[in-house]
Amino acid sequence: MTSVIRHLPNMLTGLRLVAAPATAGLLLAGHFAAALGVFAAAGLSDVADGYLAKRYGFGTQLGRYLDPAADKALMLAAFLALTALGAIPVWLTGFVIARDVAIVLAVGVAKAWAVSLEVAPLPIGKACTVLQVVYAGAHLAVLAFGAEPAFFEPWAAAVIAGFTAASWFAYGRIWFRAMWNALR
Repeated sequence: MTSVIRHLPNMLTGLRLVAAPATAGLLLAGHFAAALGVFAAAGLSDVADGYLAKRYGFGTQLGRYLDPAADKALMLAAFLALTALGAIPVWLTGFVIARDVAIVLAVGVAKAWAVSLEVAPLPIGKACTVLQVVYAGAHLAVLAFGAEPAFFEPWAAAVIAGFTAASWFAYGRIWFRAMWNALR
């Protein structure tokens, strides 16, 4: 029983990975309330797995990779589905995805060139993720409750783009510094 409890954070993260395509599928099928419920449950599971991993020392190497992957999968699925429905601007979804792709490619280049690169979440990156979750969640709620998003658009998209750019810049600075130090 103890080993099962010890792996509870990774199981919750695994469920969040499943929630990503489920959220997108429900959205695209027009089941907005169900999509919102799955998205909200996934968000709560993220809080729960983080708490369990830190509070009880249940963190694992797998969890350190799986948790951010699950977060990104959920955001990617939500943003793409919401964009397909016309709820989120295409340019914003492209910008959010471009940032994540750039970070993954930068880490890959650093690894390929054997450059020491400390990859850790930055406060601006965490803030960016939280705002993206709130933004996607707000759009899900608008669809689920039949409300009008005009009260928070387009300024909300601009805020998300600003935080995404700031986060991209912060991670880029770390990468450029590591590459510069490796070349010297």
